[in-house]
Amino acid sequence: MKRLTTTHESLALGVPPSAPGAVFALTLAGGVSVDPGEGGEITFGRNRPQVDVCVGENDLQVSRRHGLLNFTDGQWWVSNTGQLPIRLPNSRWLSRGEEPIPLSDGYTPLFVRGSGRREHLLELYVAGPEGGQPVTRHDDVTVPPRRWRLSAEERLVLVVFGQRYLLHDLNPQPLSRQQTAEVLTELRPGETWTARRVEHVVIDVRTRLSAGGVFGLRREEVGEPVGNALNDNLLRELVLSTTLVPPDLALLEALD
Repeated sequence: MKRLTTTHESLALGVPPSAPGAVFALTLAGGVSVDPGEGGEITFGRNRPQVDVCVGENDLQVSRRHGLLNFTDGQWWVSNTGQLPIRLPNSRWLSRGEEPIPLSDGYTPLFVRGSGRREHLLELYVAGPEGGQPVTRHDDVTVPPRRWRLSAEERLVLVVFGQRYLLHDLNPQPLSRQQTAEVLTELRPGETWTARRVEHVVIDVRTRLSAGGVFGLRREEVGEPVGNALNDNLLRELVLSTTLVPPDLALLEALD
């Protein structure tokens, strides 16, 4: 284990040549780097004398030992051992007792929740196969996003339900099931649309995507109160994966 001083540059700028798979962890209080090896670990939290990396030293909402990085099965994993959750990229939350999350090569910022609105930054960086920064791949073919298969009915319902996301509203929210049913009745006057039918379609798609590995589509993954979180996460996944795109709004043109 090598110590990083408080003057060390942000890990977002990269790391020096290192053993492939080496991990760097850095906060305002300094940090460490550790080469890969089965059973290797780094602890972080408020209690400077008893952890490898100190974070939130003066914030009593940060646990004395708030989390752990450990090297298992050929990669680094992060676990939460503290009382408050840790926020990862893409607004993913890691709470105490949840399964560890694997770290990808390159830079990963973690935010340790503290008192009030405070969040304490823990920077992580895993050296790529060549050591240091991941290998550049300028000429490689672009990997397309994972688009989800939708039936014609599912696409229609979800475009109506999530039209504010496709219109790029500043803070979009899904239409209510009743509003969605009313719009669908105008679009398809010969069919029977109810809030319950809309709900069944949305739940079916949400269940399918959750089984496919999308996080945040089940109540136990978002916590209480749930509110619109499940449907918000569903629609954001469909838009970010380009399963639904703005041209799909053409399905609403019959209303104009």
